[in-house]
Amino acid sequence: MNGMDHSKMNMEETQASSKTTNGQTVKPTVLTGKEINLTASVSNQEIAPGKTLPVWTFNNSVPGPQIRVKQGDTVKINLKNQLPEPVTIHWHGVPVPNAMDGIPGVTQNAVQPGQSFTYEFKADVPGTYWYHSHQDSVNQLDRRLYGSFVVEGKNEEKVDRDYTLMLDEWMSSGEMSGMNHSTMNMGHDMSMYDLYTINGKSGSLVDQLPVKQGDRVRIRLINAGYLSHQIHLHGHEFKVIATDGQPINNPDILKDNVISIAAGERYDIEFVANNPGKWLIEDHGNNAAIKGMKATIAYEGAAAGSDKANESEKLAAVDMSRYGQAGKANFMLDQKYTLEYTMNLNTEMKNGEMVYTINGKTFPETEPINVKKRDTVKVRLVNNSKTDDHPIHLHGHFFQVLSKNGKPLEGSPMMKDTLNLKPGDEYVVAFEAANEGNWMFHCHDLHHASAGMVTELKYTDYKTDFVADPNAGNKPE
Repeated sequence: MNGMDHSKMNMEETQASSKTTNGQTVKPTVLTGKEINLTASVSNQEIAPGKTLPVWTFNNSVPGPQIRVKQGDTVKINLKNQLPEPVTIHWHGVPVPNAMDGIPGVTQNAVQPGQSFTYEFKADVPGTYWYHSHQDSVNQLDRRLYGSFVVEGKNEEKVDRDYTLMLDEWMSSGEMSGMNHSTMNMGHDMSMYDLYTINGKSGSLVDQLPVKQGDRVRIRLINAGYLSHQIHLHGHEFKVIATDGQPINNPDILKDNVISIAAGERYDIEFVANNPGKWLIEDHGNNAAIKGMKATIAYEGAAAGSDKANESEKLAAVDMSRYGQAGKANFMLDQKYTLEYTMNLNTEMKNGEMVYTINGKTFPETEPINVKKRDTVKVRLVNNSKTDDHPIHLHGHFFQVLSKNGKPLEGSPMMKDTLNLKPGDEYVVAFEAANEGNWMFHCHDLHHASAGMVTELKYTDYKTDFVADPNAGNKPE
């Protein structure tokens, strides 16, 4: 497969009209350069030994190809839709112009079967990001329409190995077809996701990560699923060098901590391969599915190591609110802001259905945050749900996390685009309104978004020339 450009392959068996295909996915590739072609089509993927499920793909792979671009490049991505349903691409975490954000009915019309759309933007901010469909996204992500997106920094230190692990959860029954999550009254039961994967594979099918002694190794962890995962690197000291693609100032050395990574978040870790053998990087927890979310770091020439899985062991999670070293920050807790806003997040029953609310309302009734360009905005996020995490994602902007549960952050200034609130958590974040448009601000457990937990950040002085087509079937969440 090496060097084959899947974007040029003609997937004849995937006709837009057909809901099923006999096709099998191929191994994901890495696409570089300033023009990229992505084709969305139907296929099948073996995700665990003997377990093949129908999938929707970009370029016939799950995950879709990794797109790697250089900081400062203007990149063109041509999307061709060969699926039976409309689709879009959202560039999660990438500060793109509003018209390129991929939100059906807000920034563009969903791309119809047989149609194409070109995204074009300048990749200014280096880091680890990802892309995914934002059309009926709870269902389309569960069909696996996603891939990783890396912007290589002009001045970033080189590493010897650079691996990306996209984490996800699947239903082994393959019951996706026609399932409407938004009307399912699932309460808090996510146990239907009974297969956990790394890069679309579970258990023994997960690719090994080869290293040589002395290598500097970077691992980019991306959570493309809806559940938090507690990732543990065995046998090595490591640092968390970035969160949501943004660097951590002077990161501390860690050992035998887990990194808690919530839906939509990214964490980059780095370690020196100085302990030959075969070592696991694995999810920790107490359900059976986590056993599938393991990869092996394999030193060249090492015999089978003596490392043992210990996924049920309780290990302390890295406390990112006290991690790294304080440094120059964009915002302070006690400065004056143009606008202050509180988002109370909750789980409620309305008309016999469970809904997820912001300040007691569900989208599109939620009140938008109205700003003007260059406003400074302070947002208090409060999770009043009793048992639900809410990973909140802001499109088009990074925000600085200022405090957690009333305590100012002690460590490195932390810039993020996705922040997980556990039940009872309260965070204060701040950002500058520096990217005009109409932007989504929502929970990235997309079951919660589709059941109401969405608002918008709207620039009152922004005029869009986008006109929504009532026949496009736009479903922004």
